Amino acid sequence: MSLETITLDHLPSSHEVHAVLFRDVKNAPFLHQQLLARNSDFEYGLVDASVVVSRLQLLSAVFKATLTAVNGALKTPNVHSEIVIALNSSSNIADSYRRFGISPSTKDLIAVKVTFPAEDGTEPLTSEQIWEHLKANVEGEALAITDDNISAATDLAKVRKYYKLNGLKWLDDIKDEKLKLKEVETLVIGGMALRGV
Repeated sequence: MSLETITLDHLPSSHEVHAVLFRDVKNAPFLHQQLLARNSDFEYGLVDASVVVSRLQLLSAVFKATLTAVNGALKTPNVHSEIVIALNSSSNIADSYRRFGISPSTKDLIAVKVTFPAEDGTEPLTSEQIWEHLKANVEGEALAITDDNISAATDLAKVRKYYKLNGLKWLDDIKDEKLKLKEVETLVIGGMALRGV
């Protein structure tokens, strides 16, 4: 099973995070349509992997969105759409969906599901149930959420554009690609953290 259950410190233990990366997704238009139709069976944070540079960036957005949900301060319909907007360094929700969420042309996709007990006492889905649903509905190769797997899908030009990192001579001057990616990660996470401050 490629779906990983991730424990994030400082979140209530009742909230579990499940995530998986899908490469070469063939049915992005269908998945995008499920979100637009607000099909509750497809309530996931569906993130375009091309704009994610690392596991830490992704988990930073998941943490921020889940904390926002726990505190009852959602700006979007649910914790999953909140994950998508938490990736943006600006507060424009429509821009966030367009840039960071799934689109009909998405090729690589990160699916995130945050589970917690419902107010009516309904038990949350298990990781096995989530995995079975994703496996049955996402046509792509499932991979673990590792930095190597994520960076293989990253479109650095798009990341630099969306986070306004173009024209930074010092960044361009870094020749070591791993070091450059680490600097980009730091700038991206800083931009996400400063949004709305």
